Parts: sequence; structure tokens; C-alpha cells
Amino acid sequence: MRAQKVESAAQISEFLSFPAKLYKDDPHYIQPLNNDVEAVFDSKKNKFFRYGECERFLFFNDNNESVGRVAVFVNRKYRNEQPTGGFGFFDCINDQPTADFIFDFCRNWHQQRGMEAMDGPINFGERDKFWGLLIEGFSEPLYGMNYNAPYYQQLFENFGFQIYFNQLCFGRKVHDPVAQNFLDMHARVKRNPAISAQRMKVRNLEKYAADFTEVYNRAWAQHGGGKEISKAQTLKLFNTLKPVINEHISWFVYENEKPIAMWMNIPDLNQWFKYTGSEFGIWQKIKFLVVKKFKKNTKMVGLVFGIVPEWQRKGIDGFMIWEGTKHFRRTTDFEDYEMQWIGDFNPKMIKIAENLETTVTRKLATYRYLFDRTKPFERHRRL
Repeated sequence: MRAQKVESAAQISEFLSFPAKLYKDDPHYIQPLNNDVEAVFDSKKNKFFRYGECERFLFFNDNNESVGRVAVFVNRKYRNEQPTGGFGFFDCINDQPTADFIFDFCRNWHQQRGMEAMDGPINFGERDKFWGLLIEGFSEPLYGMNYNAPYYQQLFENFGFQIYFNQLCFGRKVHDPVAQNFLDMHARVKRNPAISAQRMKVRNLEKYAADFTEVYNRAWAQHGGGKEISKAQTLKLFNTLKPVINEHISWFVYENEKPIAMWMNIPDLNQWFKYTGSEFGIWQKIKFLVVKKFKKNTKMVGLVFGIVPEWQRKGIDGFMIWEGTKHFRRTTDFEDYEMQWIGDFNPKMIKIAENLETTVTRKLATYRYLFDRTKPFERHRRL
């Protein structure tokens, strides 16, 4: 076998298309947008190049056939118990020696840069995309979520990787009954004339960006080492999402005019992208708009749920959930609801997910490999 650094246009094309060839007979596979993948490796678009380096490689057998790919990176913002690098976009044929060759290559690359461990498959960036190995729930991936064949788990664990943390996705049927305690909370809060619920509307994005920022920073920024966000950052995100925002499924709760809670959801974009392919040029964008208009999307994705501290455990969650659920049951075609993954180290968020009467729909894992095999392994600390 040999490794080939990805540099030329032909090599980039092979890197992008290799998984699609690997999964050509898998009905659940949805190829990510090439633009989304390439943005990870573009130093002008990915701010994490300021804090480290990233390279990607293809792997070929003796017959010069591609049998695997991987991206390796060091990110100085990625703080751990020891210097820890990362790798992602790992794909490989079902062959342990081939996988071992790729993993050994990753280990050597990181050791040359002073690392003492490596995590994977993760992303050279934020955790909201391309993070984790699917180990349970092999169904169509949500937009931006990794997908892999079941045999990958054995490739990792046979080499010696251990689970650093599990990533849990929770979901439910939109029209399943809502628990009586939620209805009771709703009825109790509804009697308070100062409390009201509003759905997010595109024409007022700037207002809702400010409200989201206030609730998020008060509810989450100080939890588990989180960081505050600015209104400008939120507004930029909202404007990016603007073409796919559904005005019936994201909700805010107010005490008089002051925002105290938010529940942000969007349609699962993969339910449309699976019809348009991995390219997203001008013609694909036109096709996307046509598909979006005529193809019913029945899955919505939960992004963020938050309540400011002084209103937690006072029934606001039940009030907001039932206000929103009543509305989007009546006004949309959504049948399934699934939340983006939550780390098993985050009991507060897991409790919120469970309170929404969800069940675990899929599980991914972030693996770690310590180069010193005598060193005791420790899982991610609980928040």
C-alpha cells in the first residue's frame, strides 16, 4: 500500500467521490455536498487553520486502486489531558490490514508533530458537522452528519481505539401523544398574562437573532465551558439558513417583551439533497429549489433548546413545546423529529431531550487512541 497526499484536482475529485463508490449499494447513504467538505480544507473559509494544520491523503493498493482516505490535523484550540491530534473523513474498504495501515499512518503523522494521542473521526472545526463514528441506528444521516458502514466499529476497536464519548441523537414522532405533565405545565403557564409564545418569522430575523443570542448566552454560554456568541454571529447564521427556514417550527417565549426561552428547528436538508447530488452549482441550486417545492420533507431537526436560568423548572418547557407542537402539527407535513447529537458527558442536555419524550434514534462515538499504550485511558469528564 501507499499513501498519496491530496493536492491535484484529480486527487481532490477522488477524495470526494471515494465514499460514494464504497456505498453505491447502500440505500441509506447520502453523499455530503462537495462544497461543505471542501470548505473544511480551505484556509480562507476555515478559521481553524489559524490554530493548526490539516492535510488529507488517499491510500492505494498494489494494483493502484484507491482503498481508503483520511484527513489528519492538529488544532491547538483542541484542549485535552495530553497533546491530542485528530483525524476525520476516514473511509476504508472492509479490510483490517488496510485500516491498520491508515491508522498507523495517522499515528506517525501526529507523533512527528509532538502529539501523544489522536481522536477520530472528528472534524477540523466545530462539532456541528462531520463528527463521530456511527455505531447504532444505521438510517439516513441528518445533514452534516457522518455516515459509515457497521464494519467500521470493528476496524477501530481491533486497532485499539477506545470510546472517548458517545454521541446520542434523540427523536420522536411529531404526532405521538404529548405527556400529560407537559399539558399541565402549559395550562398553568398559560394563565400568566405576561407569558407569550411566538414563532420565528423571516421578516424579523434581526429581532429573533437578538432574542436568540440573549437566551443562548444566559442559558448555555456558562455551562460546560461554553462560549458566548454575538448578535452579529447569530444573524450571520440566520441569514445563511434563511432559504430553508420554516416559519412554523422555531419558537420563542417572552415575559412581556423579554425573551426567556427558544426552541430552534429546521427541516432536514438531506431530505432534499439526496435528490440533487453532491454538487451545488447554479443548476443544482435551481434543481434544489424545484425539489424543495415539490418533494415533501417529513423530517425536522432540533438545533437548540434553551431557557434562561430564572425560568427553568417552572413549566416554560411544557408551555413552549405544546404551543409549538399544536401549531406545526396543523400547518406542516413533518412526521419525524430528531435532535442533533448530544455528548453522553452532558447530563443536563440529555435530561432536556428525555423531557421532550424522545428516544435514542442513533448513536455515534468519538474514539481516542493513546500512543503510550501503558497510560491509563480516561473518558471525557462529565459536565
